[in-house]
Amino acid sequence: MTPQDRPLLRGELRLAGRLDSRFFDLLAAIAVTGSLQKGARAAGYSYKGAWLVLDAASALTRAPLVEANAGGRGGGGTRLTGEGQALLDAWRQLQRRLAGFLADEEARLTEQPGLAALLKRMSMKTSARNQFHGRIAAVTPGPVTTTVRVTVDGGQQITAALTTPAAEELQLQAGQEALALVKASEVVLVTDFGGYRLSARNQLAGTVSRLQRGAVSSLVGLTLPGGTVVTASVTNDAVDALGLAPGQAATAVFKAHAVMLAVRGAD
Repeated sequence: MTPQDRPLLRGELRLAGRLDSRFFDLLAAIAVTGSLQKGARAAGYSYKGAWLVLDAASALTRAPLVEANAGGRGGGGTRLTGEGQALLDAWRQLQRRLAGFLADEEARLTEQPGLAALLKRMSMKTSARNQFHGRIAAVTPGPVTTTVRVTVDGGQQITAALTTPAAEELQLQAGQEALALVKASEVVLVTDFGGYRLSARNQLAGTVSRLQRGAVSSLVGLTLPGGTVVTASVTNDAVDALGLAPGQAATAVFKAHAVMLAVRGAD
């Protein structure tokens, strides 16, 4: 499945708040294999764990869901009781109905392009704390490096430098929607330039709005004009040295090479 094919909506179904898809995988595996041991292995349970979860489920239903077959020439085994099979059938019907409901609701969302685009951005999973949404303002190709300027939603511009082959593969062009990703560890906070100018292309002035102190380092949130927040990972020693505190003016500085760009592929 490609990133474009991933559904916008997902839902987890549970019966009685406890019986989830893994439990019903166990019932289905027992029905197929005729063995609790094999069914437990297929569903990722230990033999004892399978017995415990089945016992707890039987307490909820007030009826046994599996029963042991007497041993004979073919040996013993385990099969679903009528109640167990009925519960499994009901689960499968509910899963089909849930899938249909989610598909219908996703179709409704896609009729609202702005909302659908927002949800798709939210579905992207990455370790980079800073994810700035915007549109490409300019693409300047070079023989080795291509420079890309992105105007983010707050109105600021972020410059990214990437290899020209990478830019060509992404088919970057002005006006294209893009995400600029920057790790918090790549962001340097400056409270006083002392008359110096820095070579880093990205220098975003704002106000410290959040300070989350950890054992060794702190996460500092810097709110820019327009509401965009830049997060920096700063050592506690640096926090103390700079006297960082909410309400303080500061500038987030990071190199163009620290910016990763993400664009949507063709639908």
